[in-house]
Parts: sequence; structure tokens; C-alpha cells
Amino acid sequence: MTFVSSNTANEQLGAFQSLDVDEQLALFYFIYKEMGHSITPAAPGASTVSPTIAEALFNQVKDKSHEEQLQIQRDLIQRKNSLLAREYGALGDTTKLLFWYLLSQGMDNGTIIPLPPNYELSSEAKSLFEQIKGLDFSQQITLFRDYVAPMGVDPATAEHDSETGL
Repeated sequence: MTFVSSNTANEQLGAFQSLDVDEQLALFYFIYKEMGHSITPAAPGASTVSPTIAEALFNQVKDKSHEEQLQIQRDLIQRKNSLLAREYGALGDTTKLLFWYLLSQGMDNGTIIPLPPNYELSSEAKSLFEQIKGLDFSQQITLFRDYVAPMGVDPATAEHDSETGL
């Protein structure tokens, strides 16, 4: 078994987070399309996952217009203070992974805004995607958890936002 040093993992996480928001969303979708069969059994079967909570949050997004769905996903990545971002921020990391998996499934079945037709990743995102595909399963899951963990807003530590009233 090969291991990625923490510097490499940190570099991959940093490279992921340095992409613009829409490119991060697209890359995450491509990751789930490519590796969802591996991620799916890990997330729902994990002891810390709460499928009911992930599904409830997903349903809140699903019930919005496609434009609102896209903005919600962007806001989660950018950590914009909203009620949904706080609900997301209170989830465990494995439940967050399941939430993003549900979003990717929704993109496939048309309930969540899909990628534009013929969308192609940038060269930077393609390179990162190839690196991620080369990781073993546990390294991939760790990277994905590190990616989704800081998204949203932690309601326990968030300061009052006068714009949203939260």
C-alpha cells in the first residue's frame, strides 16, 4: 500500500480550494461520478452518518429553483452565512459527504441543476482529478472529508451576521 504524505494531501486540498467556486463544484461532481460507487457504501454505512438529516437538507435544496440550488452550493463552499449553511455546518463530516453524494445523484436525475452540456474541467482541475483517482480509497475519503468539513457555517462559532440576521 502506498501512502500520500500529509504535505501532498495538504497540497491537493489547497489545490482543490484554490479553484474557483464553480470549478470546485464541477470537480466534486466528476469525483462522485467516477468514484461514487466507492464513496457511497462508505458514507451511509459509517457509524457517524445520519441519512435522514442528509436527505432532509438535500430536500431543502431540491425544492428550490435550479438557480437557487446553484447559489446554495456556491454559498456552502464560500461559507456564506444562511440558515441552510448553518444546518450544513452542524452536520458530521460523513453526513456532509452523503449530502454531496445526494446532490450528485440529483444532478444525474435532473432534480438538481446539472453541469452545462459538454462541460470540461480546466487543466488544473483535470490534473488534480487524476491525482485523486490515483489515491487509495482511504486517502480519497480523508481528502473528501477534509474538503467538505469546513464548508457551510458552524453555528456554534459563527458571529452574528447583520445582513442575514443570523
